[in-house]
Amino acid sequence: MSDAAVEVHDLVKTFDLGFLGALPGIGPLFSRLQLKGIAQRVEAVRGVSLRVEPGEIFGFLGPNGAGKTTTIKMLMGLIRPTSGTASILGRPLGDREARARLGFLPEHPYFYDYLKPIEFLDFYGRLFRIDARERRRRAEALVDRVGLRHAVNRPLRKFSKGMVQRIGIAQALINDPDLVVLDEPMSGLDPMGRKDVRDLIFALKEQGKTVFFSSHILQDVEALCDRVAIMARGRLRSIGPLHTLLGDEVERIDVQPGKRLAGAGGAPDARRRRAAHAAGPVGVLAAGHDRRRPLHPGRAGRRGAPRVGGAPPPLPRDPLRRGGP
Repeated sequence: MSDAAVEVHDLVKTFDLGFLGALPGIGPLFSRLQLKGIAQRVEAVRGVSLRVEPGEIFGFLGPNGAGKTTTIKMLMGLIRPTSGTASILGRPLGDREARARLGFLPEHPYFYDYLKPIEFLDFYGRLFRIDARERRRRAEALVDRVGLRHAVNRPLRKFSKGMVQRIGIAQALINDPDLVVLDEPMSGLDPMGRKDVRDLIFALKEQGKTVFFSSHILQDVEALCDRVAIMARGRLRSIGPLHTLLGDEVERIDVQPGKRLAGAGGAPDARRRRAAHAAGPVGVLAAGHDRRRPLHPGRAGRRGAPRVGGAPPPLPRDPLRRGGP
């Protein structure tokens, strides 16, 4: 029996869509025709293999439609894999003992919206057969932990999207799980809410919990995760610590080496020499000019914009005005 919190080997999920593709037995034959709306085969997950160690924060990163939610649904036992194997907390998928030690927040949760927060958490505690006194204690503590004390007497139908996300995180923790799986936990949260969820995930790690969460926002994953797996088009592209996956190569730089520009008569004037010296080896292409002029970092224009070395171009003469411009 594996000691990994999550272990996946060659997990595959294929959907046969359309009224012909869904026919039992012969549906896959029609799906090969790829007739959109009639019979179509979609390979949502293609041979994913990964391992999540106990006590780590593991990020599941990828764009929308990459297969993250489908993979999580297979791990939670909500849909069956087409092929491949997986285990949760050392137990096969669907094992009741493993589920009792698991907390889960789906991407788009639906809750009974007539319940108030304490009633809602008490309901989920009863599903785990937690006794009444302990359910009440945990519910009160979790309401404070996710910052919903001010809405404790308000039914869920009057919650904002971010508040529903917070109470959803609370229900994922009601059974004090060893493994917490969160599908897009930052969705709908304001900046303070995102910070609270980050702090909560760090606190779970300090308690020895394993956190597996998906996101398509690199900033969240970078701030939280020990390791990440990157999904794209149903395939696992990379896995490891994030700093080893992000390359340091610079593909293009828009600034170019500066040159000292000659003034009238071929000799550089004093102003341009000072500007070129202050700018160093970097120059910019001055707007409205067909030549490069070094940027003077120590001076600013009338409105705070950086001044370019050399005199500005003259204003166009007004043809309707007599005399000078």
